[in-house]
Amino acid sequence: MDLETITAFASDGPTKSFAFKRLEYLEARWNLYFLLNEHEETAESKRNPHRDFYNVRKVDTHVHHSACMNQKHLLRFIKHKMRHNPDEKVIFRDGAELSLKEVFESLHLTAYDLSIDTLDMHAHRDTFHRFDKFNLKYNPMGESRLREIFLKTDNYINGKYLAEITKEVFDDLEASKYQMAEYRISIYGRSIDEWDKLAAWVVDNQLFSHNVRWLIQVPRLYDIYRKSGLVENFQDIVRNLFEPLFEVTKDPSSHPKLHAFLQRVVGFDSVDDESKADRRYVKKFPAPSDWTAPNNPPYSYYIYYLFANIASLNNWRAKRGFNTFVLRPHSGEAGNPEHLISAFIAAEGISHGILLRKLPYIQYLYYLCQIGIAMFERYIIN
Repeated sequence: MDLETITAFASDGPTKSFAFKRLEYLEARWNLYFLLNEHEETAESKRNPHRDFYNVRKVDTHVHHSACMNQKHLLRFIKHKMRHNPDEKVIFRDGAELSLKEVFESLHLTAYDLSIDTLDMHAHRDTFHRFDKFNLKYNPMGESRLREIFLKTDNYINGKYLAEITKEVFDDLEASKYQMAEYRISIYGRSIDEWDKLAAWVVDNQLFSHNVRWLIQVPRLYDIYRKSGLVENFQDIVRNLFEPLFEVTKDPSSHPKLHAFLQRVVGFDSVDDESKADRRYVKKFPAPSDWTAPNNPPYSYYIYYLFANIASLNNWRAKRGFNTFVLRPHSGEAGNPEHLISAFIAAEGISHGILLRKLPYIQYLYYLCQIGIAMFERYIIN
């Protein structure tokens, strides 16, 4: 009902005109301030001792963990493993254990052949608004098996390689001293033990740093899990996502590694291809236990049940003296403008928000409520 009310306001002509003029006025005020005070601002910055662009504390947000290293770093790491661990068994395929050397032989590649170009993980312009092409850029040399070996936490080697390269990234952050990062890592909601596996990967590999916090991204993939028989209804997704969190809040000893990991988690994200059509198949949405249809629920349905469970969990965790979580989903990259309205109602911040420029009323609401917008992502591009 709130979503429909704000959607109606956003479509009202005089309201849109008022919001547009206010945004123009605010931008003009900023430009005037900048013109009048640029030299004073620069002089004040120079008077601040031991501070410049390179040693002011800053936090990289909207960084997907699988892209926390740059291309050169990943290339160097793969070559190092090929030289020093060629016979290590790294994957189980077609009923056989394969070593790293055997995997590369099956791809007709050697360490000498590897380069930035053959790695092909650069987010080129042809990935713009092409979520399918962009997603493929997480596959080194376009091979999903290499992604599984080097960029997955839950694989045949228990995420060993990803943990090692993550530690190297942590070391670089700590060496730079002033650079912090917030890395997004996935919990899918397709099984109840995902949280314990991820927590064990972090704790067992000692992936802790004062410079790093984690943010959990939840892909909107119910339709795929339903088709493959991993879940029977949307309630299974919700239970798999939140039941372990309520259990560990009630009794930290029930999931000790998860309890330790959650102290480094700051919030949740919702991710997937926003350009997919949100079709309203029913007039009134059913409860999650009754959503047994093969169709994926709309964006607003995901956001509401993430928000409702996080709010309830936060209330309990705050009373117990534990850290709480924020909701900062991907929103407004493409697709239905209602995504931005859903996020406005439920989220503390969003990533992208590109479509706000077409929605002056919603953009003005974001300004009034000071909802943060992370406009750029860091992909594996440098």
